[in-house]
Amino acid sequence: MVASLARRFGDLDIAEDAAAEAFATAVARWPGDGVPPNPGAWLTTTGNRKAIDRIRRESKRGDKHREALMVHDDDPHQPLGVIDDERLRLFFTCCHPALAPETRVALTLRMVGGLTVAEIARAFLVQETAMGQRITRAKAKIKAARIPYRAPSAQDLPARVTGVLAVLFLVFNEGYLATGADTDPVRHDLTAEAIRLTRLIQGLLPDDGEVTGLLALMLLTEARRTTRFSAGGELVPLGEQDRGGWDQALVAEGHRLVRERLAAGVAPGRYQILAAINAVHTSSRDVRDTDWSQVVALYDQLVRLDPSPIVALNRAIAVAELDGPEVALATVDRLEHALAGYHAYHVTRADLLRRLGRSQQARAAYDNAIGLAGNSAEIAYVTRRRDQLA
Repeated sequence: MVASLARRFGDLDIAEDAAAEAFATAVARWPGDGVPPNPGAWLTTTGNRKAIDRIRRESKRGDKHREALMVHDDDPHQPLGVIDDERLRLFFTCCHPALAPETRVALTLRMVGGLTVAEIARAFLVQETAMGQRITRAKAKIKAARIPYRAPSAQDLPARVTGVLAVLFLVFNEGYLATGADTDPVRHDLTAEAIRLTRLIQGLLPDDGEVTGLLALMLLTEARRTTRFSAGGELVPLGEQDRGGWDQALVAEGHRLVRERLAAGVAPGRYQILAAINAVHTSSRDVRDTDWSQVVALYDQLVRLDPSPIVALNRAIAVAELDGPEVALATVDRLEHALAGYHAYHVTRADLLRRLGRSQQARAAYDNAIGLAGNSAEIAYVTRRRDQLA
């Protein structure tokens, strides 16, 4: 669709923005109105209208305004290629290997994923202005290098699937715990769409372990959705959730997918390990029965693949259950430089200090977390924890 709009209006920026607006409109309207009989045609028509509306608003583009008034959709329809779903096809189209991995992920999140620049920046733990500049540079590179926007063939999928999975993972995370202060704490539209598209990718690439791993991870996380918030709208952490309220069908499917990957005998990737960690958590009827030694061992594998500070932080949380809060705090404190602007770092540190009886320091850490958190349910939870301190 982006390619068609770009050819029609002669401007890649207009095409990208029109496509993004069309998808945003679909996300807002389809849940209530139902999916139209021909989603691709609906999106293309809506994109055309959005592009024309933008051109009309831009008085300095008088020539293009006149051209827009004469636009007719008489281009021959291109073959859809191996991907039938319009939105998934755009994900693969935008994750072009000519762009740097983080750049293609950020650009796709903005153009197709429906996330704002601010939400994308928080996902990457960078400033909003820096992320905006990164996306602008990516658009400029596409235009200068004349990178073609075309529907990928079956041969293109393996080279692009890593970027697409990264996008879907971040879209799911934004839905699972929204970062915007003016949004609902959880956005089920995002989590549901991420799962739907990941299922489609698994159908296209059934032997790709990371695709299966990401699907299992999403299912095991989504299974806990209805127990993650109290009646008062406060976040309920994993250890305090009513496990009887988890969706057992999703848990069973997630466990089955994890077992299939283990039986394959292939070294697991990042998403497969994360799914395995979630499988351990969801295997216990009581948090006290959690096999923390297995969780730490899985994090040890993950650290070797992804030595990021966030992985190290999550590993430290598991270490606290296995070896005690003092051992974990030593690791967490070493992450301060990398994660000083990340609210979950301060929440973790506050909880460890609390367990060690260091209430004054815990209160200060909770205050830091409250100042950085954007999710109202999480703010309510952290505030209560802070106020419970002696």
